[in-house]
Amino acid sequence: MKILALDLGKFNSVACLYNKASAEHEFQKIRTTPREVRALFVATKPDLVVFETCSFAGWIHDMTGDLGIPAQVANPNHEGWRWNHVKRKTDRDDALKLARLAAMNQLPTVYVPRRCVREWRSFIAYRHKLVARQTAIRNNIRSIFSRQGLTLPVGHRAWTAEGFRQTATEARALEALAHDELWRGMLDLELRALDAVGQLLVAADVRLNAIARADERVTRLRTIPGVGPRLAEIIVATIDDPKRFRNARQVACYAGLTPKQYESGMMRRSGRISRHGPALLRGLLVEVAWLVKRYNPWGEAVFQSIAKGQRSRRKQAIVALARRLLIRAWAMLRDGTSWRDPCLSPTSAT
Repeated sequence: MKILALDLGKFNSVACLYNKASAEHEFQKIRTTPREVRALFVATKPDLVVFETCSFAGWIHDMTGDLGIPAQVANPNHEGWRWNHVKRKTDRDDALKLARLAAMNQLPTVYVPRRCVREWRSFIAYRHKLVARQTAIRNNIRSIFSRQGLTLPVGHRAWTAEGFRQTATEARALEALAHDELWRGMLDLELRALDAVGQLLVAADVRLNAIARADERVTRLRTIPGVGPRLAEIIVATIDDPKRFRNARQVACYAGLTPKQYESGMMRRSGRISRHGPALLRGLLVEVAWLVKRYNPWGEAVFQSIAKGQRSRRKQAIVALARRLLIRAWAMLRDGTSWRDPCLSPTSAT
């Protein structure tokens, strides 16, 4: 069996052709371009291709599928892949390690969805980056006002139509300002940037809403009281195939919502959540969990059963609610069912 392991770089990559039976191997350096990668696959005719997950792992995985070559994508964040206390680490070492782990069937791998799903995930992430950009601009506008001893309306009222009119009265074109009034020009630039980002957000939301309406899985998850289109779409896009998870614990572990485990001798202790997996999904689950607590009787019951009326346990309870919300959403996708209100007794609020 011939294994072709690739240590991928932005411009150049190292390939290791490994013979599983004899453990013989040879290296080759190529440019990381579709043309040279395809030529390498055709020339070596491997039985298996392995490489780490990265920004361009998607098109390489698609290429192996087009050529009919099995592929495994390694997870470099897994504990079994970490380089600890080594005296040498090179691209050749990485490629050889990939090949040897694959030969022993010990390579920690990740799931690679179809191209359309990957693009959907990327666009969802881009939309959230636009939101972060919008928030940063708003914070900068507040900072400009604060430095001048001026105040803006509290909360969202500053960003209504009336709030924008009040803010715009302080802005001036940068070219006609003296040195002591440059802050007005900065304000004008920031207001224009805020308007531009707002238009981009509207366009992104229109497209995402159209995709969500056409996907019955997103519609199904929106039957959960408190869950809107943004959380529903990211759960669907991230989970993709619900049957790739054997049980609920795997789903929670994938999202990094299970506690770390520490065990040594007679000592067993659970720590904070692992925070492994997609951070955007995890953050949005926790954010929406507060809405589910408010608008969903089941969510309120789960929250209260864990918080036990103690303020110090509220964050722990909301994270637990986020985990159970994800598990129920996964079960709905797996079974093809809509939301059903469970019994609200304390013993069944899970």
